[in-house]
Amino acid sequence: MENVSTVDEFLLLSLTSVQELQPVFFMMFLIIYLINLAENGAILIIVILEPKLHSPMYFFLGNLSCLDICYSSVTLPKVLMNLLSTRRAISFLGCITQLHFFHFLGSTEAILLALMAFDRFVAICNPLRYTVIMNPQLCVLLAAVAWLISFFYALMHSVMTARLDFCHSLKLNHFLCDVKPLLELACSNTELNQWLLSVVTGSISMGAFFLTLLSYFYIIGFLVLKNRSCRILHKALSTCASHFMVVCLFYGPVGFTYIRPPSATSMSEDRTVAVIYSAITPVLNPVIYTFRNKEVMLALKKIFGRKLFKDCH
Repeated sequence: MENVSTVDEFLLLSLTSVQELQPVFFMMFLIIYLINLAENGAILIIVILEPKLHSPMYFFLGNLSCLDICYSSVTLPKVLMNLLSTRRAISFLGCITQLHFFHFLGSTEAILLALMAFDRFVAICNPLRYTVIMNPQLCVLLAAVAWLISFFYALMHSVMTARLDFCHSLKLNHFLCDVKPLLELACSNTELNQWLLSVVTGSISMGAFFLTLLSYFYIIGFLVLKNRSCRILHKALSTCASHFMVVCLFYGPVGFTYIRPPSATSMSEDRTVAVIYSAITPVLNPVIYTFRNKEVMLALKKIFGRKLFKDCH
């Protein structure tokens, strides 16, 4: 029998083991985090304050911006603290909490991207009935279902991981608390946890991805077969192209980390990929999807331009 003791805390890795590079990494990720807060915060403000943006597309965009702020806030503040600290500890409860919100927000984003694809499908393929189908009540219901399903999905992982016995080294081979590195430290049977990670996580992410692709295939098919106008085709495809770039940015790292077989991935690769989806993707999402939108840019100038003008006087 291996020695099983009560775990009070875990020790996390730093982003870099080179002491001289830690201040550089700190400044770099602090800037990334602040840009994320500014970008997504600005989108949230204009979606709430600008009446012209009170439509299903921007309602879901506001949800995505809220998600991106929360997603980075779950991991980056602790990463920044650890870059300045010599002892990178996180309490057991803090670790399980971080794991919960990491999966909760990640799963919500996967479902939300599928809902946004469905919204574009209705807008392009059934424009005359768009406002009837995508009414405010349905939009709120769909968003609430996405958040609720994801909460209970994440709760499953956090409860199942918290029940494990940990008797190996308490040094986590990651800079954040996630299921896979925690399972490496467990000395109790983790087969069920591995199965849940592969099957349930895989089903949610792949199911949402399949529905997203299906919406785009229907859109492309509809435009090619029903619409002869090159101008309309170009406009619709450019609207969907930015959304599809966000989908690829999200599902690329997720597929690499969670859908590949355990033997095909190493923890060092997982750490590199985690940097992309916890820090880089939330910053790129607004740039790709929102700031290319003329309506959004006009709303930004209207709201923030007005505030700047008032401050100057």
